[in-house]
Amino acid sequence: MITKTIVTRSGTQIVNLTAEEEETRRQEQEAWLAANPSKTELQIAMSNLRVRRNELLAETDWTVLPDSPVADKTAWQNYRSELRDLTNGLTTVEQVEAVTWPTKPGA
Repeated sequence: MITKTIVTRSGTQIVNLTAEEEETRRQEQEAWLAANPSKTELQIAMSNLRVRRNELLAETDWTVLPDSPVADKTAWQNYRSELRDLTNGLTTVEQVEAVTWPTKPGA
């Protein structure tokens, strides 16, 4: 099984796909991109970056709750801020692909 985050018209979904389903999804995505040339490579790269960034933010939401057992909330707040700022100033696919992801506190 492959866990994927899929962006659909109704929002983002996390799904488990078999290898065959993943290949079908990839082919459908390629067909859609071929039929929708207005989507630039940069837009696609930025969308993929945002999906991953949003996953990481969702995984760490609990760290900033008032009753969170995290000792260094400031470090987590800074990490999450760096994630939110990750897309600022990116203007090329190369910049998107070269993004340096922030390190989780304690990692």
